[in-house]
Amino acid sequence: MVLLINCTGFDSETLVSFAQLASGLEKTIRRMILETFGVEKYVDEFIDSTNYILKVMKYEGSQSSKPSLRAHSDQNLVTLLYQNEVNGLEIQNKDGEWINVKPSPNTFLVMTGESLSVWLNGGLSSTYHRVTMKESKARYCVGLFATPRGGYQVKAPKELVDDKNGLLFKPFDYEEFLGFYSIHAARGALESGLKAYCSV
Repeated sequence: MVLLINCTGFDSETLVSFAQLASGLEKTIRRMILETFGVEKYVDEFIDSTNYILKVMKYEGSQSSKPSLRAHSDQNLVTLLYQNEVNGLEIQNKDGEWINVKPSPNTFLVMTGESLSVWLNGGLSSTYHRVTMKESKARYCVGLFATPRGGYQVKAPKELVDDKNGLLFKPFDYEEFLGFYSIHAARGALESGLKAYCSV
C-alpha cells in the first residue's frame, strides 16, 4: 500500500493516523461490498492492489448557486469524505435531480467510484456529485481516495460475467488510464472518464 498525503499547513502525524484509520474503514466497506456480490474470494488480492491518497480540501463560503466543484464521478475505487459542519455536497439521483447531502456530525460519507463500477461489471454505479456552497462559512473536508495500484489489471471477476450479464468493460491499468485522462482533461474533455476509456 502506498499512502500519498497532501498535508500543507496541517499536522502530518495527525493526518497519517487519520489516514490509517480511514483506510481500515475503507477496506472493511469494500470487503462487505464484495461479500454482497459473492466474490469475497478476491478480497485480499483486490485490497492488496490498492493505494490511498489523502487530500485536505477547503471550499470558500459563498451564497451563489454556481458550483464550487464541477459535477463529476470520481475515477478511483472508493472515496471516504469527512467534513466540518458546513454542507455543500450534492449528489445527482437517477432522475437527474441534485440532492443536498447533510451528514450527521462525526460521520463519513462513502462514495463509489468508476473503477469499482468497472470491477463489479456495472453492478454498482459511481456517485455523480458536485459541491455548491450556499453558506458564508468555509467548508473543510478530508477525502481518502482508494485507487488501484499501477500494474494491477482492473477487470471484472468471471463470476460477474455470464450470458445475461455480458462483459461491459475491458481490463485496464489505472495509471495508464490517468495518462489518457489528463491529456483529455487538459483539452477540456472531462467526460472522457473510465467508461469512455474501457467500455466494450
